[in-house]
Amino acid sequence: MSPAPVRSAGVAADPVCRMADHDLPARWQGRARFAILALRFGSGCDFLSVWQAWRDDPLRSERLVFIAIEPAPLAGAELALAHQGHASPRLAAALHRAWPPCAANLHRLAFDDDRVELLLAIGTVRACLPELVAEVDAFCLSDASAVASASMPRIGKALARLAAPGATLTMTGAEAALRAGLAAAGFVVDAEAARGGVEHARYAPAFTARAAPSRRRVDSHAAPHAIVIGAGLAGCSAAAALAVHGWHSTVLERHAEPAGDASGNPAGLFHGIVNANDGVHARFNRAAALAARAAVQAAIEHGVPGAASGLLRLETTLAAPQMRAQLQQLRLPPEYVQALDADEASARAGIRLQSPCWFYPGGGWVQPGGLARSWLAQAGAQTELRTGLTVDTLHRTASGWCALDARGSVIAEASTVVVANAADALRLLDTAPHFDDSLRADTGGWPIDRVRGQISLAPASRLESPTLPIAGSGYLLPEFEGRAMFGATSQVGDVDPAVRARDHLLNLAQLERLTGRRSDLTPTDLQGRTAWRCSAADRLPIIGAVPATGGMGRPHDRLDQPRFVPRVPGLFVFGALGARGITWSALGGQVLASWVTGAPAPLEARLLDAIDPARFVSRRVRRASRG
Repeated sequence: MSPAPVRSAGVAADPVCRMADHDLPARWQGRARFAILALRFGSGCDFLSVWQAWRDDPLRSERLVFIAIEPAPLAGAELALAHQGHASPRLAAALHRAWPPCAANLHRLAFDDDRVELLLAIGTVRACLPELVAEVDAFCLSDASAVASASMPRIGKALARLAAPGATLTMTGAEAALRAGLAAAGFVVDAEAARGGVEHARYAPAFTARAAPSRRRVDSHAAPHAIVIGAGLAGCSAAAALAVHGWHSTVLERHAEPAGDASGNPAGLFHGIVNANDGVHARFNRAAALAARAAVQAAIEHGVPGAASGLLRLETTLAAPQMRAQLQQLRLPPEYVQALDADEASARAGIRLQSPCWFYPGGGWVQPGGLARSWLAQAGAQTELRTGLTVDTLHRTASGWCALDARGSVIAEASTVVVANAADALRLLDTAPHFDDSLRADTGGWPIDRVRGQISLAPASRLESPTLPIAGSGYLLPEFEGRAMFGATSQVGDVDPAVRARDHLLNLAQLERLTGRRSDLTPTDLQGRTAWRCSAADRLPIIGAVPATGGMGRPHDRLDQPRFVPRVPGLFVFGALGARGITWSALGGQVLASWVTGAPAPLEARLLDAIDPARFVSRRVRRASRG
């Protein structure tokens, strides 16, 4: 998706997505999930109308997903103006409150306790439609001829890729070429049944192409129960996200309490990034940071220590005018990031800073253990936490998986396993049958480092504390619980658990670079904590279905792209969160749940490929093909 401007004036008429044209509400009744795709969002009146109708239907589906593409989204004030006098004022107000910074991303907005989901893709149809990963039950095309000719000539094939069996389609302004393209893609167009200028079609292909392994429909007969191994940020986020989809989770934790390893630090940061190329790293981190803000804010409202009121990141290469020019070129909205000179940044921080800063209004800090526990509380009765249990091996059964202890006794059984126990995940995956041999730990196949980090804690009275977190080469948090926290070291392969004076000195040196002044603190004044985190070589997390051995695929399977790599049925991994566990975990849990349940993905296809566990297999295959 390329950057798209925010439309600040002139509200275009919304597309017409009439319920009766799609046999609604009858078609969604009794369903676990019903998904609608509109090729224009406009001011969102269609979404609000469908949402209200869903709420009014006592036989409604368990979940409603409304996916929409919008090349020029309204600014927040314009959205509120467009909804003045709307028939559903409470729903309109909820949409205004959730309205995201309009960066070119796929934005997930959740309502009605996560039972209603809006996936808003900001960009053109040409850019956004190929990036959607979903199974759609109803398509709404407005001004279809303009969409087909100006945006995406092969739109029929693109829609067929997303269509669920029996999906319906309505369109206005269709031309003969579009009808022919839809028919060739498997849509049966009934032009004679047009009502009020709206034409109808139904997806009924004579032949259905075999989907890529990572895009195939989930087995509807599998019991909606998962074993989640690890109760840190990753495992707890996964359990909460699965609960949204009606799944039960048994969370197994080797420690006596959740969040006992790296997630047990007193506090941690979350924020996005800016990159001139706006590649997959920048785009994924932006999407993750927006999801993290919502999750952290919800946790704070339930008493977890933290703040989601902004974060400053020092910029040591560019001057403030260059930073602003970059933001203008990238069309990144000020609600996501701003460029501040040193004086402006100092005013925000409450202490004097020497460098310009990127200001992330939606960034901040939170107690990671509290965030993890808030996810378990959110999952409620649909999650069972069992502590003090170490899983030694995974065993495949006729109906799914069982987790065994060191004596071979069964700890838990379920149709699905999510391995989310950080560094120990590599050992555990090695025990799984059909796991791709090239990725086994003893071959070095997973390019993952185990990184030791030590934080430093000082009495807040000994430091000039900022009002906002400051990050850069290291970080400094605002005062909390009478302490100032800063750090942290990063040492690959270091297994020493001791809190070391030399690492306190390293953290003090980082603190001096951040603030521009030397502290009179010494290591004897400081307390600390060590923990280990896992980081992939490409600095992205590993989230998705576990790659299978080549023998489980067909000889002509393509392995050069992650989505085509065969998978071990029912086995998933969620890890390598590195130093960005808070930033990545909320979105990571949502992505993991979409993998497991087959729900529409909250992330673009190219970004799913970038964090897919199979990406390492594909890279190995591509290297081999080049000789």
